[in-house]
Amino acid sequence: MTHTAVTAPAPLTGLRVLDLATLFAGPLAATMLGDFGAEVIKVEHPRRPDPSRGHGPSKNGIGLWWKLLGRNKRTMTLDLSTSGGRTTLLRLAASADVIIENFRPGTLEKWDLGWEELSAANPRLVLARVTGFGQFGPYAHRPGFGTLAEAMSGFAAITGEPDAPPTLPPFGLADSIAGLATAYAVMTALAARDRTGRGQVVDMAIIEPILTVLGPQPLWYDQLGHVQPRTGNRSQNNAPRNTYRTADGSWVAVSTSAQSIAERVMRLVGRPDLTAEPWFTTGAERARHTDVLDEAVGSWIADHTREEVIAEFEKAKAAVAPIQDVRDVMTDPQYAALDTVTTVDDPELGPLRMQNVLFRLTETPGGIRWAGRPHGADTDTVLAELGLTEAEITTLRAEGAL
Repeated sequence: MTHTAVTAPAPLTGLRVLDLATLFAGPLAATMLGDFGAEVIKVEHPRRPDPSRGHGPSKNGIGLWWKLLGRNKRTMTLDLSTSGGRTTLLRLAASADVIIENFRPGTLEKWDLGWEELSAANPRLVLARVTGFGQFGPYAHRPGFGTLAEAMSGFAAITGEPDAPPTLPPFGLADSIAGLATAYAVMTALAARDRTGRGQVVDMAIIEPILTVLGPQPLWYDQLGHVQPRTGNRSQNNAPRNTYRTADGSWVAVSTSAQSIAERVMRLVGRPDLTAEPWFTTGAERARHTDVLDEAVGSWIADHTREEVIAEFEKAKAAVAPIQDVRDVMTDPQYAALDTVTTVDDPELGPLRMQNVLFRLTETPGGIRWAGRPHGADTDTVLAELGLTEAEITTLRAEGAL
């Protein structure tokens, strides 16, 4: 369906965010805030735009990833290393609620734009600093990317088949998790500001949120010396849990995290006898007999088409899902009902289909007002709103600050 303008005031209306970050984690956090009404001003270097504009496929020379990541943001240019850029940022900071940046630690300080200067300009400001390794520690000054977090956190070590190399994700997993975590951290800092009247610094290290979502691995190791191995699609905590090929060459995923679901699956595939085994009573015990369970489930699924498998599992109230690629996602009826992939009209490329806002609110919903705008499209407008005259803007441009 075509996205329509939201009429109710969005919950973050009135919040002003300066997005100084590049690539994914920091900018994604700003996107999340913009989706729910915050006024986000994307500040890019005049001669070095956010590299996400050139990441991945483009159409008519326009990067499509940017259309998603840059949505609901006004765009302006500013070279923070110039005196005019520094002065202008401090003026912007005075009226902002949040600044999100991902320069290496010490970079803002080198430009005399550190927390001391920014908080002096605006004591209520929240400064979110998103880096690979955080603001301190032995790795703080290393270049940091999501791939390194996926490697360091333990994610790659447990991903892949047991006898195959560790596997990295083919998308920005750690960056995306850190982006969502940063949006949450910013809102937490703003809630604190409501009580104290003061802003603060958010120190977000990309290596940390992905470790959080990996679950209790440190606790297991601390208490039991247990190191989770690579198990492919199988689980150490329940079985059957795997991907299985259907008669028509498709794939489906089966999960039996609940005992009752595991019993239903085995009855469905014609092996109710296995549910009477002493080891069938817990997920961990079933996982020790994965070969037997996979053979039973896999052989039944192999004799049925994907459509038949889904229908029979649904009838049995057992958990299954097709392995979908993006073509399937775009036509999936559940995603369609939720409007998960919505249509946004764009003046450069026409109608664009992209992911909708992250969640639905019944009273104050978010919305997509526009897709990513051209580099620096709103520079003069933003500066005029700040009170700069045309002559001052011309001077900044001549200096190379814009």
